[in-house]
Amino acid sequence: MAFPIELILYAFLVVIALTIAQLRDLFGAAMLTGIFSLLAAGLFTLMDAVDVAFTEAAVGAGISTVLILVTLSLTEEREGHPRRQIVPLAIVAVTGVALVYATLDMPSYGDPAAPIHRHVAPHYLLQSPDEIGLPNVVTAVLASYRGFDTLGELMVILTAGIAVMLVLGIHPRSTERRRGQTETTPRMRMRMREKMVLRVVSKRFIPFVLLFGLYVQAHGDFGPGGGFQAGVIFAAGLILYAMIFGIEELKRVVPPRVAEFGAAVGALLFGGIGVLTVLLGGNYLDYGLLDVHEPAHGQHLGILGVELGVGITVAAVMVTIYFGFASRSSGEPS
Repeated sequence: MAFPIELILYAFLVVIALTIAQLRDLFGAAMLTGIFSLLAAGLFTLMDAVDVAFTEAAVGAGISTVLILVTLSLTEEREGHPRRQIVPLAIVAVTGVALVYATLDMPSYGDPAAPIHRHVAPHYLLQSPDEIGLPNVVTAVLASYRGFDTLGELMVILTAGIAVMLVLGIHPRSTERRRGQTETTPRMRMRMREKMVLRVVSKRFIPFVLLFGLYVQAHGDFGPGGGFQAGVIFAAGLILYAMIFGIEELKRVVPPRVAEFGAAVGALLFGGIGVLTVLLGGNYLDYGLLDVHEPAHGQHLGILGVELGVGITVAAVMVTIYFGFASRSSGEPS
């Protein structure tokens, strides 16, 4: 009997997590967190959760690693030696044991008799081709059947972006005042901008990242992907471009005001489609009214619109957060 590959990946995840907890080199810890997310994406793929794996790879191994590297320009390279405290460790240990104990009441992995497989899941799998008309059932569920939930999640992303901007003290004038200053700290600039290999490789590689983001946005109806993953991938490509060539180069392509405006436009596009369906005499986010002669086609049009709104807001929020970190680092001495 072959040894399950899932157990091997899980063992790697445990080893990497323990290594990160003991590591004092922040750059090394950032790289290991990216590797952790990449292995987790592989584990999700083996569990047939391809859309979840796609999101984990884009967010965990992609944009999160990039933003952590940007954050490192504001701090030291190594973590100090904190005092060992027993109480926090005990709280974490007790919480972990409680969570593991709670999993004992969960159905077995892949159990066909699990409640989720006996109620809504059969309806989604059997009826979505006729009701929604999309090959990707996950997109049909997230954008149509659970459109309210997705709109709420988009509002959470927008609110989180606004909160980060408020914490960092971002406002239009602050970004304009720093236009003539150095883009990043000298240490980060030496690592990124003056490395010829990075500049040459990224110049060839970044266009394909952006193209892939557009493909994920447009292909989310037929395969893994959608607005959230596409927005993260597109933002990661833009931020990587800024890290290599400087923030001023990115500002020429995407001015800060455009990014801030785009964060609101995407959310308004999503919500506006719902308002349009109400004006047409139906329920909120009832996309079938967009084409009364062929409701499935109307569902397709509505999902394309709301997914585009998600992609615009996610990409704009990520880029705006990067502008906040990069502008903050440029205004401080090294």
